[in-house]
Amino acid sequence: MGALSGAVAVVTGASRGIGKGVALALASEGATVYVTGRSVTPGAYPLPGTVGETAAECDRRGGRGVAVQVDHGDDEQVAALFDRVRTEQGQLDILVNNAFSLPEDLTEPGAFWEKPLSNWEMVDVGVRSNFVAAWYAAQIMAPRRSGLIVAISGYVGVAYTYGTVFGMCKAAVDRMARDMAIELKPYSVTSISLWQGLTFTERAERNIARNPAMKESLVTSPLIGCSPEFPGRVIAALAADANKLARSGGTFIAAELAQDYGVKDIDGKVIASLRAQRGAPIWSPI
Repeated sequence: MGALSGAVAVVTGASRGIGKGVALALASEGATVYVTGRSVTPGAYPLPGTVGETAAECDRRGGRGVAVQVDHGDDEQVAALFDRVRTEQGQLDILVNNAFSLPEDLTEPGAFWEKPLSNWEMVDVGVRSNFVAAWYAAQIMAPRRSGLIVAISGYVGVAYTYGTVFGMCKAAVDRMARDMAIELKPYSVTSISLWQGLTFTERAERNIARNPAMKESLVTSPLIGCSPEFPGRVIAALAADANKLARSGGTFIAAELAQDYGVKDIDGKVIASLRAQRGAPIWSPI
């Protein structure tokens, strides 16, 4: 039995990318994982991956995957998701807020006024969506006096990366996780933000292949990258930690938290922290 056997998790934006990696890592430890995202039909999106495919892989990993089509910009769909979790499970132990509306031109050159106003959608699905999902999750977790809410963020929270709106969003979720922790502390629910560096998602690999110059940048050098499952392994270790509440309110670099828990990437690699090169988190545990 895995360390998370009996645990119930919701991972948002898990058709592919980091969300998929997190879902698989949690399932590998025995968790039941509700996999959310908009992609349900293979081949309908330029990048591979659907909620159903991720859920099926969760089953193969030894946990249980539950695929749920959710547009995290639609509050009614989000409400229905958490109603379903409450009805089917009666509990929620882990929420990983990963859904993010990444524009196709995110890594392309250009100042904020040279890119479309639609890039503001990162705020809608990336900041507001985090709050809405946490709002519903807390209503299940707080009465049970247990739970873990994780926001997926990055060094971009303090270091300029790609663009104005992107940085603002990640800084916002760091602070949101901090202030949620203060209000959740009396209910023994943990809230943290987790910083990822370059992760070899389907999108990242595509972008690097299109623009080989990205390999020379510290932000996108393949030498410092990790698999999408690495942050999931870190989250799984944190979720299994009986003393995780002591970390609540903090923003943590995934590579550093991994060292605390003895977590390595799927290939056995120790992922390096880029604190010295890219900056340090602002928020410490409350």
